[in-house]
Amino acid sequence: MTDSPTFHDHPPQSDHVTTYDEEHFVTYLRLLDAAAEGADWREVARLVFAIDPAQDPDRAQAIHEAHLARARWMARSGYRQLIDKD
Repeated sequence: MTDSPTFHDHPPQSDHVTTYDEEHFVTYLRLLDAAAEGADWREVARLVFAIDPAQDPDRAQAIHEAHLARARWMARSGYRQLIDKD
């Protein structure tokens, strides 16, 4: 895993944990923590994705929402695949 992962606008949609998911596991945790704390998506986009929501608000919000949805999927069911991997 790299220190600064690159982000697709939309994470792969799959019923299985992907390499992208594994590379962005820490990102997903950060997104889930931020959502639980009620953090503003604009601040999260700036800090997590290094996107300025004032410059590109539609893209920043779309990336945030897509990755948060994937993070929630990982928390609900994807994590089981990581546990069963051993």
